[in-house]
Amino acid sequence: MSTGIVFHAAAAVAYAVLAGSLWRRLGTTTDVQKAGRINRLCLLGGLLLQGIALYQGILGGEALFVGWALALSAAVWLGMVIFWLESLLVRIDGLQLLLLPAATLTAALAALFPQGQVVPHAHNPWLRTHLVIALAAYGLMTVAALHAGLMALLDRHLHRPPSPAGQAGIVARVLDVQPPLLMQEYLLFRLISVGFTVLTLTVCTGAIASYELTGKLLPFDHKTVFTLLSWLTFGVLLLGRYLKGWRGRVALRWTLAGFALLILAYTGSRFVLEVILHRG
Repeated sequence: MSTGIVFHAAAAVAYAVLAGSLWRRLGTTTDVQKAGRINRLCLLGGLLLQGIALYQGILGGEALFVGWALALSAAVWLGMVIFWLESLLVRIDGLQLLLLPAATLTAALAALFPQGQVVPHAHNPWLRTHLVIALAAYGLMTVAALHAGLMALLDRHLHRPPSPAGQAGIVARVLDVQPPLLMQEYLLFRLISVGFTVLTLTVCTGAIASYELTGKLLPFDHKTVFTLLSWLTFGVLLLGRYLKGWRGRVALRWTLAGFALLILAYTGSRFVLEVILHRG
């Protein structure tokens, strides 16, 4: 068993324990927000474990090694790091109730499905730069998509009639401890703006690396096509926000559509090849 698998399993356990602790507090009179500092320290420990796992899994050998589960784990890990930094400035501790289960799942998947492939031409500096920037873009857009899903649930919750005292369900209690919707919308578009910039750099560095290695700026393959479609989707969303003030459900639909295209660009195709078709 490789070191990366062990650390990914440890990270999954750490996230699950922290998530369980938060969900137990949700059912008592203790406010989830009150344990913010302790939660941030515990979350930092889980992030360190997952960071070591990713380093060992991707860079532990002499070459770069990437698989669909490792890519998904790296994307969610980078997104969780961004959330952790944001939580130092804004009280968004309630978001952990939803982000921690996602982090637990991705860390567990990386431990269960460690297969992948060695990245060819990994010695090329432009390719290495492209891979790092691409993972950062995936991480930002992953958190943006999770954030958009949460906002959709919160919007639906706010438009429902209030439940009688003491009869609110577990989902309602989770949504009640989330930050205000306007603050979440501000955070969402800040994430998308930064993510779009990083995604633009991903396309540019990928084109340069492709030209150096193959003589083609933009090879016509599924990864390039889906990445460009995702880039266009997020670009239209930001343009619509600037020109027409897009917000609410329109913005959420465009965010989730752009994220789906981005996932299909790499993670989805690698899942089909490695898990369904059993090809490296």
